[in-house]
Amino acid sequence: MEKKIIGIDLGGTSAKLAILTPEGEIQKKWSVQTNILNDGEHIVPDIIDSIKEQLSLLNLTEESFYGIGMGTPGKVDAENKTVIGAYNLNWSELQEVGKQFAEAFNLPFYIDNDANVAALGEQWKGAGNGEPNVVMFTLGTGVGGGIVLDNKLLHGVGGTAGEVGHIFVDAENGFECTCGNKGCLETVASATGIVNLARHYSNEFAGDSTIKARIDSGDQVTARDIFDAAKDSDTFSEHVVDMFSHYLGIATSHIANILNPSTIVLGGGVSAAGNYLKERVEKYHRQYSFPQVRDVTKIRLATIGNDAGVIGAARLVPVDELGE
Repeated sequence: MEKKIIGIDLGGTSAKLAILTPEGEIQKKWSVQTNILNDGEHIVPDIIDSIKEQLSLLNLTEESFYGIGMGTPGKVDAENKTVIGAYNLNWSELQEVGKQFAEAFNLPFYIDNDANVAALGEQWKGAGNGEPNVVMFTLGTGVGGGIVLDNKLLHGVGGTAGEVGHIFVDAENGFECTCGNKGCLETVASATGIVNLARHYSNEFAGDSTIKARIDSGDQVTARDIFDAAKDSDTFSEHVVDMFSHYLGIATSHIANILNPSTIVLGGGVSAAGNYLKERVEKYHRQYSFPQVRDVTKIRLATIGNDAGVIGAARLVPVDELGE
């Protein structure tokens, strides 16, 4: 029987788990609630118990697997297999994740940051089409990212390569970022960022707009509200989306000019705006890209959604090196 891989995508609400083939085909999926009580001390034991339960139910043994791969929030030391600073998991102190898995399973274990792992999944089985040089922008509450060069994740000296959300895009009127700087990409090109832009520009707009009226009335508006209104030709919302796309296009052009990947993937919840967003980002991406770059680095939408995490986690396991 061909050996398989276990992929884990750990999030603040749940951990998604899957059994995959070495080719990245998902054969079985399940999830475990993330229990962040007591400084998140239950999280890894709960995942381990769940894996053992599934192996028992499926009549599989450790010998059926090449290894286990895992994506997690926080600052990850992939070599020492530790995590720190995953505050949505209550992991403020160093977590010896690899040590816990080594005690539970006689299997190779690999771990990386969740944004990196999602990028790896999209590069391998998603919008990257298996091309060796792919960068992903994850547009959610903030903006995360991952860089795959020559089929390998780029980590950098301190392990923080791929922090595309902190590319500086607005020197003059930048909003304050959680990192302490002003004008970072995620302050204007995330779900939070587009609302920042809407509230900022509402003070200058004098025409009719359902979104402006809601903001003026003190109502909450979301990124989806703004994109939906823009698609319905709400002039104010169209302007907000255009500025969002402008900033994102600046950032993607910087990445394209520096790294020249074949593909820049737009993923995360905001990317659900689809081709409406993609076409507008492409316009600015091409405008600001070096002429020899603009026609070879493509903007694409993520295609494998929530499966990117478990697929990318499985890709961390070096099947060729481990052999049969």
